Amino acid sequence: MDFGRLITAMVTPFNDRLEVDYDRAAELANYLVDTGSDGIVVAGTTGESPTLSKEEKLKLFATVVEAVGNRATVIAGTGSYNTDATITFSREAEATGVHGLLLVGPYYNKPPQEGYYQHFAAVARATKLPIMLYNIPGRTGSNILPSTVARLAEFENIVAIKEAAGSLDQVSELTRLLPPAFKIYSGDDSLTLPMMSIGGHGIVSVAGHLIGKEIQGMITAFLDGDTRKAAQLHRELYPIFKGIFITSNPIPIKAALNMLGQPVGGVRLPLVSANEAELEAVQKMLSQHNLLKSNEVSTVA
Repeated sequence: MDFGRLITAMVTPFNDRLEVDYDRAAELANYLVDTGSDGIVVAGTTGESPTLSKEEKLKLFATVVEAVGNRATVIAGTGSYNTDATITFSREAEATGVHGLLLVGPYYNKPPQEGYYQHFAAVARATKLPIMLYNIPGRTGSNILPSTVARLAEFENIVAIKEAAGSLDQVSELTRLLPPAFKIYSGDDSLTLPMMSIGGHGIVSVAGHLIGKEIQGMITAFLDGDTRKAAQLHRELYPIFKGIFITSNPIPIKAALNMLGQPVGGVRLPLVSANEAELEAVQKMLSQHNLLKSNEVSTVA
């Protein structure tokens, strides 16, 4: 299973009462596909999954599948630190028609490597959907080691990993241990090209909300062997890759989308909306990269 090269982890649009706006979710999903995304992760961390109810997530899955499921892969974020709950929810997600699952490493309880293996193995046995593992030690508190991923790759439906440990050495070890068909995705926009240069397949992106076509251009240049052009594009896009993380994700990217006339609303507690300095920084970033037109500046508030 190839989920695509550029997968955008979609924000969850809210209305003024911070209720999920499903119509806007469908519109945003179409916008992302129209601007370069090969796939969409729904209800990942960028989608504020910790503050969404199970019912909201399932309706989002169905909504996005109906909107773009014939044009892009739709991947449901169903992972948690409770194995039985993850199995139940993954099966419910499968019934909505999603094309795959994103399973984050169990967070907070910090399982040992055998615990990671048994957790993901149990979910893999319970679903027919292809699975992308998600390693992000900065949020979960512990690291899924390459040797554990290699064991899990023996399952037919564990086909990819979103690797966000921030270590190119770890990615190198993954490429050494994993079968060629297993796909390694960067979990950090700024590491897309560096990871692809040592065997990565693509990116699960936040910046894809803003510069999907440009990211695709960088990926295409690299795949075509034009590494000079790919590196130039990386350097040009780097300030955006970093600028959308000036505070906790997805606060800056939601602010940016609102500025650009893609209304996605605010964020749910415990996240809070961008402050004045953060809004100014986001506006400056968008303006410097010709993403924010002069007549759109008034939408910042």
